[in-house]
Amino acid sequence: MLPLYKKYGRTVFDIALLVLTVYFIMYGFSRLYQLAAPVFLSFIVYWMIEPLARFLHRKGLPKTLGAAISVLLFLAVIVAAFFGLGLIIVSQISNLQDNFPYYIEMVQREFTNLVYFIQDKSDALPDGITEKVNDYFATLTGFLSKWVTSGAQIVIGFLSSFSSFITNFGIAIILAFFLSIEIESWRKFARAKTPKTLKLALEFMRNHVFKTIRSYLKAQMIMMLITFVLIYAGLLILGTANAFTIAAICAVFDLVPLLGVPVIFIPWIVYLFIVGNSSLAIGLIVVLAVTMLTRQLLEPKISGNSIGVSSAYLMLSFMLISLSVFGLAGVVLSPVLLILLKELLQQGYLQQWIHLPKDEFESSPLVMDTPGSTASGMNAEPSVQKPASSGNHEDSAK
Repeated sequence: MLPLYKKYGRTVFDIALLVLTVYFIMYGFSRLYQLAAPVFLSFIVYWMIEPLARFLHRKGLPKTLGAAISVLLFLAVIVAAFFGLGLIIVSQISNLQDNFPYYIEMVQREFTNLVYFIQDKSDALPDGITEKVNDYFATLTGFLSKWVTSGAQIVIGFLSSFSSFITNFGIAIILAFFLSIEIESWRKFARAKTPKTLKLALEFMRNHVFKTIRSYLKAQMIMMLITFVLIYAGLLILGTANAFTIAAICAVFDLVPLLGVPVIFIPWIVYLFIVGNSSLAIGLIVVLAVTMLTRQLLEPKISGNSIGVSSAYLMLSFMLISLSVFGLAGVVLSPVLLILLKELLQQGYLQQWIHLPKDEFESSPLVMDTPGSTASGMNAEPSVQKPASSGNHEDSAK
C-alpha cells in the first residue's frame, strides 16, 4: 500500500484541496444568502433594469431619471403579471370550489360501495383475515395522516418562505435602483482596488461561466414553456376544467428536481380510477407520457447543450449531492458549479492544479484530446484544446 500512497499522495492532496475550496465557497455563499438575500437579489433586478436605464441615459435623460423609469416599468410588468395570473387562478379556484361538493359526494359514494363490498365478502373470509386487514388499514391510515401533516407543514413553510422572498425582493428593487445610479463609481473603485488575481478570476467567470449560465437559464425557461404548452393543450383536448392553472403548476413543478409533472398527475390519475372515471384517467396517462417523452428527447439537446454537459446522470447526481450538503442553495448553485468545473477542465486549469502520477495514464483524464471527445459527459470545444499555451492562464494558475 505504501507505493500506492507515494504514487497518488500528491494527486489526492490536490483533489482534496480543490474539493475543500469548493465546499467552503458554496457554504459561504449559502450562509451569505441567508444573511443578505436582498443584496444578492438586487444584482438580479439590476441585470433586468439596467439595459433600459442605460438606453434612456444614452438618449439624454439623467441616469437617476432613467433608472427610476426602468424600475417603475419593471414594477408595472411584475404587478400586471401577478394580477393577471392571480385573476386566472382565483377564477379557476372558484370554479373548483363550486364543483367541490360534487367531488366529495362522488368519493363518499365510491367509499360506501367499497364498504358494502367488503362487508359482503368478509363473511366468506377465514378467521383472522378481517383483523389483519383492519390492522393494515390502520397502518395505512396512520401513514397517510403523517403524509398529510408533512405536506401541510411543507405548504406552510413554502408560504412563509414566499412571504419573506417578497419582502426581500421589494428591498432588492430599492437596492437595484441605487446600484444603477452608482454603478460607474463602483466600477472605478473595483478597477482601482481589486487585486490582479481576483480580476483574472472575475474575467474568467464573466467570459466563460456567466455566459453559459445565461444559456442554461434560457434553456430552463424553454423547457418550462414546452411543458406548459403540452399539458395545457392536452387538458383542453380532454375538456378538463382549470386547465390553465394545472398546466402552470405543472410547469413550475417541472423545474423542481425529482418531482416534476408526475407529482401532479399520478395522484390525479389514481383518484380518477377510484371514482370510476377511467376514460379521463387514460387520457391523462397519454398526456403525461407525451410530456415526459418530449422532455426526454428535447432536454439533453436544449439543457445539456446550453451548459456543455450532456450527461443527465452527471447533472442529476451533482444536484442531489449539492441538495443533501447545502440544502436548497445547493440546488441553485449546482449548475453554476458544474459549469465552472467544465470550464476549468476545458481551459486547462485542472491540469495545472492537479498533479497526476507520471506514466500512469495513456491519456490524461484532465486533457481533452479532440474536439469530439468527452470527459464525464462534458463536451469539448475546438478553440480550447491547448489552453496551457496562454500566458494569462499560467499567470492566473500561479
